[in-house]
Amino acid sequence: MTTEGINRKLTAILSADAAGYSRLMTEDEAGTIQRLKSYKELISVRVSEHHGRVVDSSGDNLLAEFPSVGPSDRWIAPRPSDHRLAIS
Repeated sequence: MTTEGINRKLTAILSADAAGYSRLMTEDEAGTIQRLKSYKELISVRVSEHHGRVVDSSGDNLLAEFPSVGPSDRWIAPRPSDHRLAIS
């Protein structure tokens, strides 16, 4: 097997989803969607500040990549004050 023509890329991947999403949607769909949107916006900004990029953001999941582990371990988002929607 040859490695000619193969471009390798080392990245760090972040996958975040909302804990208890189905239960929260049942209890308060509109409020859960609004909080989730706010958290995704906050996380997207923090990811970008640390040289990462959001690859996908569907449903209650957010997938981001960083060019290396260094920036990814410093992206840490502020803890949400509303614990009904916790990022796990």
